[in-house]
Amino acid sequence: MPQQKDIVKIAIQMPGAYPQLIQLDQKKPLSAVIKEVCDGWNLPGPDNYALQYADGVQTYITESNRLDIKNGCILRLTKAPGRCAEDLYKGIQSSDSGVRCDSLKELASVSTDVTFAQEFISRDGHLLLVKIVEDSNESNAIMTHTLTGFMELMDHGIVSWENLSCVFIKKIASFVNAKSTDVSMQQVSLDILESMVLSSHSLFLQVKQEVTMERLIAHLQVTNPQIQTKAMALLMALLQTAGDSDRQDMFAFLNKKNLRQYIYKNIIHSSGSVQDKMAHYLYVLQSVTLNHLEPRMRTPLDSYNQEQRDVLHGLRQTAFETESENSLNNERRRSLCAKEFKKLGFSNNSNPGQDLVRTPPGLLALDTMFYFASRYPDAYSRFVLENSSREDKHECPFARSSIQLTLILCEILRIGEPPSETRSDYHPIFFSQDRLMEELFCVCIQLLNKTWKEMRATQEDFDKVMQVVREQITRTLSSKPTSLELFKNKVNALNYSEILKLRQTERLHQEETLAPPVLELKERLKPELLELIRQQRLNRLCQGTMFRKISNRRRQDKLWYCRLSPNHKMLHYGDVEEDTDNPPIETLQEKIPVADIKGLLTGKDCPHMKENKSKQNKEVLDLAFSLTYDVEEDSLNFIAPSRTDFCLWTDGLSVLLGREMSSESTRSELEILLSMEIKLRLLDLENVPIPDCAPVIPKPPSNYNFCYDFSQTEQ
Repeated sequence: MPQQKDIVKIAIQMPGAYPQLIQLDQKKPLSAVIKEVCDGWNLPGPDNYALQYADGVQTYITESNRLDIKNGCILRLTKAPGRCAEDLYKGIQSSDSGVRCDSLKELASVSTDVTFAQEFISRDGHLLLVKIVEDSNESNAIMTHTLTGFMELMDHGIVSWENLSCVFIKKIASFVNAKSTDVSMQQVSLDILESMVLSSHSLFLQVKQEVTMERLIAHLQVTNPQIQTKAMALLMALLQTAGDSDRQDMFAFLNKKNLRQYIYKNIIHSSGSVQDKMAHYLYVLQSVTLNHLEPRMRTPLDSYNQEQRDVLHGLRQTAFETESENSLNNERRRSLCAKEFKKLGFSNNSNPGQDLVRTPPGLLALDTMFYFASRYPDAYSRFVLENSSREDKHECPFARSSIQLTLILCEILRIGEPPSETRSDYHPIFFSQDRLMEELFCVCIQLLNKTWKEMRATQEDFDKVMQVVREQITRTLSSKPTSLELFKNKVNALNYSEILKLRQTERLHQEETLAPPVLELKERLKPELLELIRQQRLNRLCQGTMFRKISNRRRQDKLWYCRLSPNHKMLHYGDVEEDTDNPPIETLQEKIPVADIKGLLTGKDCPHMKENKSKQNKEVLDLAFSLTYDVEEDSLNFIAPSRTDFCLWTDGLSVLLGREMSSESTRSELEILLSMEIKLRLLDLENVPIPDCAPVIPKPPSNYNFCYDFSQTEQ
């Protein structure tokens, strides 16, 4: 007795007969099953029959795919694939054109099945179709069925495209080139040429020779969406298969005729599956076009290449309009160049080419900088000179920013990635701009400078600024701007404060979608983590900070130091010298009991900000805070060295006064700690063991010779 899982209950149909309901034993040979079915209908010669799915794709049932049959399937008893192949082979050679047409039409339908295709090809049936095409003596209807059947047979990969004759290729190309050919015949001819091009480079060369770009573009300008789609598919195949020289020629042709704009404006409005296919081809066109930048992206700068060195010095000379350097000796010239390259934002100012050794972005970063400097010289000079006049820690380094921005754009535009077979996320802006990468860079490098100022960034904030700029670009491109001007307007409107608002909105939305147990866990963890932050703030106050006094005099401002006593009861402060580092608490002459502190003021509410109106620039206001004590007239006034110190001190003083910490640092750190803690707690759900004690800290290395000395680059 066969096991129950080996039995499948199915129905078998045959025209003119009642269906048979059988229990198919999957362990019994298929030939035996077919014999039983034939016996049930008293049909002789069971070898001439086969089973086939009655619904959907009508595939033949074979020993290799019979296990896919499920309970309730409906099968059909039909001609065996060998017998069907033989009958069609004979019908195609009939002297009756009606019989030939019907046979070829049926062939086009059944050739989708690989079992039939193997039988038909084994009889050299595909060569019979090739001969029909080469002779070209048949009607358009018969020729269309012939080409369709041939394409279906070749799709199985049983025979190679390489074996096709030049005569056959010329005939297929002639169907595409003809202006009055049947539309259905042109569609399948375009399909065949696409497959040829993708199969080998030699066939690509033959097809490229036979089908001109002008004729192919003409097919994109017809009203039939199917012809447009097939022509676009062949164009993409040609671009993907072409060598660098041929591809550049095709790009030049497309740009000369403004065909990218035409393709987007007039073809993308197709409907249904055609639109989906066209969207994919537009993505491929974008990908292949942008990928011609990959060689530059993968090539590092060669310090011995005079042309590349001239471009580097051209960037410097354009920015600073240096007086004649010929009158300077070598040492002074090198010193001047190093100074100006440093102002340009190169890390290695004595040998700036070293900054462009990393690949990617390689030489592409030099290309984008040079394009910006030559295409928009006023904006370039303004960027460099504006940042040269800022304090060292607040200047936005042009070269370093440009190199990183070029890399970001390469990643966003996926330059260097081969086109996917399924993607369709193209950028409409690509179809309105010939040099998209370079023009995007010119907009985004100015955006970067704007964002840098909005964030009041220092050199330490470089990575943070680049993350914000990446987000600004990505969010803007996701809105599908159709022109560079529209992109520029949108990306500049998406300033740093807008990014923070969007992040907050998305974070709240994520919290709303969390499962109730996770939200409950988050609320339980908050008090513990807030206490951890409070302790960190108090410890930081105990370490102390160096502050500068505001002075109206031109001489160097005085320094003073303030720190909290270990028992958190006294604030000690006093004047110190420039070179003093972390002075002991006993050396600080003044002190204020924490119990006497009445309030904490910030910004323009501080007494020293009201008194020194000339110093009330936005940067100083954002760093100012004061402590009031005893009576309202007495206060201890601070100007924090940085925004981070401002947040640490105002939070710490709020803790001492029994208030809640309200700085952006507290909100950010709490969010990070909550996220990490929740992830750690949920690791148990994934059977990840968490050790009870911390791992042993490894011994320090015997030496630190592996560390890179950054000071060498500044020499």
